[in-house]
Amino acid sequence: MAEGIARLVVGANPARTAVRAVVLIGAGVLLVNYGILSVRGSGPSMLPNIQDGQLMIVSRLSFRWRPPRRGELVAVHLDDDRAVLIKRIVAGPRDRLTIARGVVEVNGVALAEPYVIFRSPWQVAEFQLGPAEYFVIGDNRGMPMEMHTMGRVAAERLIGPVIW
Repeated sequence: MAEGIARLVVGANPARTAVRAVVLIGAGVLLVNYGILSVRGSGPSMLPNIQDGQLMIVSRLSFRWRPPRRGELVAVHLDDDRAVLIKRIVAGPRDRLTIARGVVEVNGVALAEPYVIFRSPWQVAEFQLGPAEYFVIGDNRGMPMEMHTMGRVAAERLIGPVIW
């Protein structure tokens, strides 16, 4: 009986099973250390779409193959390289951006933002992003603007999109 259980666990060829296990463990370690990042939401700036304490998975590899997209939730290093925040991209390289009465306008066109539930009358004078800059902001626009961490972000500070 013990022999049957051992064969069930390791298969007919134990050496082959050991190689598969090492490859799977190695791939798992690489994926966890270099491919994905887990981030826990903290604070009210992304409410109601991301709750305080919510766990998210971020792809560290996506932006190697494609550029970030407007409307995408991303993990970003804003000021301190240790702090990772989740924000939404609202404008990309060379875009002109303004916020008038709480409405974000990019290149003179108001963004349709169905994910924004509450709005305060934020005002930001028009400016243009550089060739490798993005503008990120939280979804909870009902908060006072001064309480938000938002702004221009160099492309290299974007870690990747939230995939779950």
